[in-house]
Amino acid sequence: MPPAEGKTRFHDFNLPNPLLHAISDLGFEYCTPIQAEILPSTLSGKDASGRAQTGTGKTAVFLITVITRMLNNPIQDKRKPGTPRILVLAPTRELVLQISEEARHLSKYTDLQTISVFGGMDYKKQIKQLSADPVDIVVATPGRLLDFQRRRDITLKKIEVLIIDEADRMLDMGFIPDVRKIIYSTPAKDKRQTLLFSATLTGEITRLASQWTRNSVTVEIEPEQIAVETVEQVVYIVTTIDKFALLFNIIHRQNLKRALIFCNRRDEVRRLEKMLTRHGINCSTLSGDIPQKKRISRLEAFKTGKIRVLVATDVAGRGIHIEGMDHVINFMLPHDPEDYVHRIGRTGRAGATGTSVSFADEKDAFYIPAIEAFIEQKLSCIEPKEEWLTMPKPIPVRKKRRSPRRRTPIPTAQRKSRRT
Repeated sequence: MPPAEGKTRFHDFNLPNPLLHAISDLGFEYCTPIQAEILPSTLSGKDASGRAQTGTGKTAVFLITVITRMLNNPIQDKRKPGTPRILVLAPTRELVLQISEEARHLSKYTDLQTISVFGGMDYKKQIKQLSADPVDIVVATPGRLLDFQRRRDITLKKIEVLIIDEADRMLDMGFIPDVRKIIYSTPAKDKRQTLLFSATLTGEITRLASQWTRNSVTVEIEPEQIAVETVEQVVYIVTTIDKFALLFNIIHRQNLKRALIFCNRRDEVRRLEKMLTRHGINCSTLSGDIPQKKRISRLEAFKTGKIRVLVATDVAGRGIHIEGMDHVINFMLPHDPEDYVHRIGRTGRAGATGTSVSFADEKDAFYIPAIEAFIEQKLSCIEPKEEWLTMPKPIPVRKKRRSPRRRTPIPTAQRKSRRT
């Protein structure tokens, strides 16, 4: 990449060639603000704590750091299975899968092995992966990792780098006691490198960071930057009656290949998915009541383009990290301004541009001032064109033909007895 004023290139950090090759394949050109600011410290082995939401490039920060460390310091001796060098703790299964996937992309030109450990999946299958070969990176949720430790299927005594991602969500979900137990089973903080990331750095998170890290470098990236700098935000003033027609026309007329639509409740998600399906749009749902295996398969189908539209709630949508998703649609505006930022953060990720479309009907329009105050920016509110409010005709559902009812033949003797 050519030098650019105010931008930092990845090959300015003297990274190993296999890692630079993978970074190039992923299309990463210049570092995001948090990457440029924190990588010099983490690559030199310093502890770090950063305030950054998903989409700022923080995952790449810690993965580039640990992959560089392991490639520059290979272990020659024979290693026992279930003894990782790197541990990444994350609060949700979806986040574990995303981090693991990115780790595999960044290490694809190396021999490094990454294993995902989380609940809701086959325990024996995960044990088989751990015991098959020496593992380098383990990405895990706290509860399932503790289960593995109790059964002695994994040991953390050789951990070189400990990463705690989304520490604020760990706190909200009540995982901190489990995280403490896990941390105490790793080497002392002066014998490991610790990286902690959080969307917010509250007093309690700061205290935890000081307990678990040593002379850490702190970097803070404002959450509003995600919304303001990389996402084009449009708000349509529309009546409740016309909302679905407008949604259909946006998807159909703009030929959206992949769109994530947000509703506030599960019943709204199910209702909207049925309406879209009736009108010929290939879509599926993602909410808290969907079983884990189905959530994973639907996300994978959405990533690969088999599903065109995904309708989700805030709880399910926070874990979605998909490259090349250029449209997020708020069919219903969230009641919490911070949820608005999280939603539109699903697009415009890691410096890429994206578009957020929101519908403000008679009720939702009242939430706009609070959102504008939170992101410190006026939203562009417009009325849709008249032709975009034309209601499409649903595709007629073909009724299955009923096969003619077969009558059981009555035996001859029985027929004669009836006559008599």
